[in-house]
Amino acid sequence: MRERTPAQSVAAVVSAVFLVVGILGFIPGITTHYGDMSFAGHDSGAKLLGLFQVSILHNVVHLLFGAVGLALTKTAEGARTFLVGGGVVYLVLWLIGVIGAGDWIPVNTADNWLHLALGVGMIAIGFVTTRTAPAARTA
Repeated sequence: MRERTPAQSVAAVVSAVFLVVGILGFIPGITTHYGDMSFAGHDSGAKLLGLFQVSILHNVVHLLFGAVGLALTKTAEGARTFLVGGGVVYLVLWLIGVIGAGDWIPVNTADNWLHLALGVGMIAIGFVTTRTAPAARTA
């Protein structure tokens, strides 16, 4: 069995979290105002953990993002791509939420802060876990 790199291990955990979040978004009680959930759009009244605005499409995207992440963790380069590329996606989502262009996705202030933290965190982890040690200097 081949040993996993730190990037692969972290990307697998991040992917699993997205899968869990996607599932939890469909569970009444964990998702408050479940009956007010719309398929897509900013008008969905459902909130995961009573805090993060979600919709059916939002939950499905979390599930797909987690599944793609798990598939990409099979290689070190794939894991890095998932972490850095996914981080960029989340920074774009943060920007969309901040400027108010996200009528097609349910976002609120809590989502915006989470998207910023995910974006910065995933990119940082992607780079930190794939750094190579500097080559030894020869005299």
